[in-house]
Amino acid sequence: MGRIRWLLLFSLVLMSCSKKTQVPKAENTGQPVAVPAQTNASPPAETPAAQALATNGAGVKTEMRNVMFHWTPTAAAHLQLISGELKPVGKNDMVVLDDKASFELRVTTGTVSITPQALADILNGFVFAKKDAPLKDLSITIDNSRLILKGKLHSKGDIPFGTAGTLSVNADGRLRVHTEKITALKLPVKGFLGLFGVELANLMHTSNIAGIETDKNDLLLDMGELLPPPRIRGKLTGVRIEKDAIVTMFGDGGKSLPPPREKGSYMVLEGNPVRFGNLVMQQADLTVLDLDPGVTLDWSQDHFREQLVAGYAKITPNFGLRAYVKDYSRLGRPGASTTE
Repeated sequence: MGRIRWLLLFSLVLMSCSKKTQVPKAENTGQPVAVPAQTNASPPAETPAAQALATNGAGVKTEMRNVMFHWTPTAAAHLQLISGELKPVGKNDMVVLDDKASFELRVTTGTVSITPQALADILNGFVFAKKDAPLKDLSITIDNSRLILKGKLHSKGDIPFGTAGTLSVNADGRLRVHTEKITALKLPVKGFLGLFGVELANLMHTSNIAGIETDKNDLLLDMGELLPPPRIRGKLTGVRIEKDAIVTMFGDGGKSLPPPREKGSYMVLEGNPVRFGNLVMQQADLTVLDLDPGVTLDWSQDHFREQLVAGYAKITPNFGLRAYVKDYSRLGRPGASTTE
């Protein structure tokens, strides 16, 4: 009965938030009401820039701390500290949590890390999933602060290859993998190929892969394009390799943010419309917290409904919503990874 009561209360509050603003009725002054002149002219077609401006005002402010954000059951990024907003993309006029392609996370400042295994899963299952992709069966590891990339050159008859390199941020905000070593068929080839003017760019034809380019013997990665929806975009200002993670910094890395709003792990969404299910919050006031405040909030955009149902919610005095959710990895779903 307790769970039924809070679900009913939860629905009533959100439905009250979703009521459309009523247009005030005109006063009866006895004077004729002016009617706009009708025209048969078709409205001018919106340019792509105009369409972008139409959705730029609907961003939902967000702050996230200690969140494991899943794209797939096995691939997730650790949002250590994030401040920015969720922005509708495409033809969407609001953030729709049920549709992860309807919005993207635009980071102003913060720190995000991803394990090499998770990055390899994304590259194999999303970036290089097409039959004509130039690379296949990728694996990524870290060795002495270097990124080790191995796989098959699919465009060259599935020749096994390997590269070792360091990471830096390019002037345009992309990640640069500076290649120090290249092997093919387990033989060193960088120096040999260099004698004939052949570079990594000649081996890896990436022109048809959004988000990845070759610059001589270096790889340039646009993480905002490489990662699947919901995409994470922002100005990268730094990168470092830790024991088992690639750590990226946006802005000042979150140093300018005020103290945490809540204890433990959480996500906050504020302002402008957010829709999930059949419910709409016209002015978002939603805080998502972990049932266990001492662990990382393990969040799956594909299974957040199950996480909500497994937890409970409270209504704030200002009719905001505080949702306490169960970690995705604790839902008992096959393939779900365990967070830290």
